[in-house]
Amino acid sequence: MAGCAGAGGFPWHDEDGTVDGMKVLLANPRCCCAGVDRAVEIVKQSLTRFGETVYVRKEIVHNRFVVDRLREQGAVFVEELAEVPEGALAVYSAHGVSPAVRDEAAARALRVLDATCPLVTKVHEEVRRFVGAGYHIVLIGKKGHEEVEGTMGCAPDDITLIEDVEQARSVTVPESDKLMVLTQTTLGVDDAKVIVDALRERFRHLELPPAEDICYATQNRQNAVKAMCERGIELLLVVGSRNSSNAARLVEVGVVRGVRGQLIDTADDLDPATLEGAETVGVTGGASTPDALVQGVVGRLRELGAEDVEVCTTAVENTVFKLPDMLAVKGD
Repeated sequence: MAGCAGAGGFPWHDEDGTVDGMKVLLANPRCCCAGVDRAVEIVKQSLTRFGETVYVRKEIVHNRFVVDRLREQGAVFVEELAEVPEGALAVYSAHGVSPAVRDEAAARALRVLDATCPLVTKVHEEVRRFVGAGYHIVLIGKKGHEEVEGTMGCAPDDITLIEDVEQARSVTVPESDKLMVLTQTTLGVDDAKVIVDALRERFRHLELPPAEDICYATQNRQNAVKAMCERGIELLLVVGSRNSSNAARLVEVGVVRGVRGQLIDTADDLDPATLEGAETVGVTGGASTPDALVQGVVGRLRELGAEDVEVCTTAVENTVFKLPDMLAVKGD
């Protein structure tokens, strides 16, 4: 793999708490994906171009730093549209919303900018298409996650949610000649496969969509972590917020491979004691994490004695999603 070769030397702590000989592997790809970049840019441009209060339903992306910065710039974050004045400008988060939320916005004459990730929109379209063709949908995802709530809202009577292997082995699914499995876009690839395999043991006629629902960015970031694990990292630091599903999955990818994993928001959360015994430390950021936060962690590791930082590249990303027509610059 490009950028993934070699490592050596064992670290030890000096009296000042620094660690001599520690090496850092920096994952690439890492941090913000195209869907997150698009969502954040929608809010930023809305704040500067429309000259009015911009209300954002839920967190635009699951990252505390990003939300706090947008709030400082004037964005008002609300839990539900009922908190938005009638006729005001509202933005849907990157995780998507159900048709019921869209109906509520229309009934209250809200002007809406939809920051839903296009890959989440793809799943919503699949739900409508497959349900229209007579399928019952088995959705693999986490109960209560905003993306899952939006997806299930597309056809609540025709979707059964499965969270883990245990549920896959026991859940009651309505009798149907046609079953289709869809997934939350930010799940772990390996976790989803195990659940699908368990479902297929019970439902031989279960079908998969033509293309995977787990997004390219989620897969790429998980593959980068796997590559670092193969390189023999002892500790994996994932920069991301606690409510970020994709960041949490990155930690799990390392843990199931025998690597100590820790999810931290910023360099301030890094406890030097965590580095004890770590010859090689892997660092990455979730798909909603700004790279500046990861660079802050790398800088802190250098202060603590890391002498060698190597980029571990497993893929090159160049995906860009268009902004909504309301924000598109003439000529785009």
